[in-house]
Order: sequence, then C-alpha cells, then structure tokens
Amino acid sequence: MEYLKLFVFAVFVSNVVLSQFLGICPFLGVSTKVSTASGMGMAVVFVMVIATLVTFLIQHCILDPLGLGFLQTIMFILVIAALVQMVEIILKKISPSLYQALGVFLPLITTNCAVLGVAILVIQKDFNLLQGLVYSISIALGFTLALVLFAGIREHLELVGVPKGVKGTPIALISAGILAMAFMGFAGLVKI
Repeated sequence: MEYLKLFVFAVFVSNVVLSQFLGICPFLGVSTKVSTASGMGMAVVFVMVIATLVTFLIQHCILDPLGLGFLQTIMFILVIAALVQMVEIILKKISPSLYQALGVFLPLITTNCAVLGVAILVIQKDFNLLQGLVYSISIALGFTLALVLFAGIREHLELVGVPKGVKGTPIALISAGILAMAFMGFAGLVKI
C-alpha cells in the first residue's frame, strides 16, 4: 500500500513538471507532437530508473562512507552523462531498432534536469533502494503523462482559431498553467 501511495503521489500530486518545475525545457520543446512526446517520455523512464539506481549506489557505497557527500551534484551529473552515453552505445550495438526508436531523445536526456533532480530527491527523502526505484519510475511516468497531455493540447491548439497575439509560446504557457492547476486538484488525494 505504501508503494501505491508513493506512485500516486509522484505521478499526480507531486508531478515533476507541473508542480516541481523540473524538466521544463523538454516539456516545452518536445511537446509539439504526441508521437515525439511519447518517445521522449519512454526514453526518460528508461534513463531515470537506471540513473536513480546507479546514483543511489554511488551515494551509499562511495560518497557517504568516504565522507564525500559534498561531491554529490558533480558526481551525479557525470554519472548521468556517462550512463546516457553508455546506454546509447549499448543500444546501438544490441538493439538497433530500439536505438532508432529512441533516436535523438537519448542525448537530450543528458540535459534534462528532472533526471538529476530525481536522483538528488531520492537521497534527500532518505528512501531505501526499492522506494527510490518506485519513486523514479513514478516520477518518469508522471513526466511522460504531462508531456503527452500537453502535446495533445498543443496539437489541438493548432487546429483551432487562436488569436494572433497569443499564438505559439504564449498560448503554450497559458495551457501549461491550466494543466498545472488541473493537477493541483489531486493534492488532497494522497499525503506522504
């Protein structure tokens, strides 16, 4: 039950994009089509879970025992960048079809602050490994949900008559704000 509450909390109540404002760059940049948004979302799920696992182990097996906690941010950035590169190389050799499906999304994840943010949040919230993995999967799925919903809204906005003064980025930001307010309705659903 605890993990279900954590899942619902991370996906809906504490959505990484809509309430924590992490990952805004891909949220606004990749959300013009549902197909690209879902591709980016799946790539984020994949990398975020692996990054959380590796950074958790580095924190608890290397940084904490050696008293090097102050190197956490730099170490996590390097680990995430290296992981994305390794995943890209391995996928290219082992599964070219999956590599093609993820396409340009893997390199974009290196600069996605949501991946780093979740790795740090797992440590700050003092989760154990299983809780950290459930949290990272949930956050990544919440990111994907927000991205796909926003992409659907933006696709629809292209078909309707939007006044010239708010076309493009202004209507996208207004829509993102309304979507964030809609997700605020889940705030009383689960408390953690």
